[in-house]
Amino acid sequence: MNALRPMRPRDTTEPHRVATPLELFFDLCFVVAVSFAGSQLHHALSEAHVGLGLTGYLTCFFAIWWAWMNYTWFASAYDVDDWWYRVTTLVQMSGVLVLAAGVPRAFTERDITLFLVGYVIMRLAMASQWLRAAAGHPEGRRTALRYAAGIGAAQVAWAILLLFVPREWLLAGFVVCALIELAVPVWAESAGRTPWHAHHIAERYGLFTLIMMGENILAATIAVQEAGSERGIEPGLILLSVSALVIVFALWWIYFAPPAAELLTSNRQAIPWGYGHFLIFAAVGAVSSGVEVAVDQLTGKAHLSAAGVGYTIAVPVAVFLFMVWLLHIRPHRYGPADTAAVLCATLLVLLAPLTPAPAPVIAGVTAALVVITEVTRKSDPRRYGRRPRP
Repeated sequence: MNALRPMRPRDTTEPHRVATPLELFFDLCFVVAVSFAGSQLHHALSEAHVGLGLTGYLTCFFAIWWAWMNYTWFASAYDVDDWWYRVTTLVQMSGVLVLAAGVPRAFTERDITLFLVGYVIMRLAMASQWLRAAAGHPEGRRTALRYAAGIGAAQVAWAILLLFVPREWLLAGFVVCALIELAVPVWAESAGRTPWHAHHIAERYGLFTLIMMGENILAATIAVQEAGSERGIEPGLILLSVSALVIVFALWWIYFAPPAAELLTSNRQAIPWGYGHFLIFAAVGAVSSGVEVAVDQLTGKAHLSAAGVGYTIAVPVAVFLFMVWLLHIRPHRYGPADTAAVLCATLLVLLAPLTPAPAPVIAGVTAALVVITEVTRKSDPRRYGRRPRP
């Protein structure tokens, strides 16, 4: 067992800094919660409860993403990997599993008790990590104490929301609490930047995106397998399966093509980049729900119109493309052709549900975008003296 040691900051220039096995294990627990939220979104959309489904999914996903993101940036700066750090991480992992167990009731009955209990467990464990960092890193003490105080204040706000806010005001209360949470890093980092590692952060975000894409494929495969068992393998089911695989593969290619680490040079770039990934992650998680709704349409279980079913896939794909362009592609200044290709593809994806076969059309558009952007980026832009946009 690793001995208890002072929580000193990691070297921000450490070479070959990669994700640890504990971080990967941590991610898998969070993907369990994402799959619960995606499953509830699928059922809500199939029943044509679009507003309820989107509200429930985005609020649940915010809690999952925010807890994951805070741990990721903290670990990049202060991961000492001793036994106390590991046990505290285990508490956070336990919290996300409690949160996941509360997702169905939060969706169907608007009962957020178990959901918030799991969230508060994760966040209080995170606050204890910051207190330990304050004790072990005198130069960063002020920033660490701000994080701990801010997280504590936010949990008080969540407790007030749970205990005193009427059910009809839950959404407004959630927004207020979420804004308090989002303000904490901005306030804390103004006292001094935490020593996060740019390449490590880029890898962690990429790995979480990759794991979620894998969960997408799993969920879609299970839905297709169940439909095939009921009705046999039909041409429409085969076409949908191939289209879903092409879409996810294209999204993977598009996301990982531009190097991200060189964009993260300061908090000014890193905070918007990290926050913007909320929509990227949420979109990736929603794609599988859209594919499952399309399977329901083929088996006669969906209560949406054909265009509505198409939009359950098109909207998350379009959000993903636009946000990747905004956060990953635009700052690299690849050129107007590259930008035009991504934005046109985003528009075409949104028009795809108006066609008879939206999923194959979306697959074709995203595959074509991969080819076009690979051609337009014939060489690294740095060879021509261009730098990422500050």
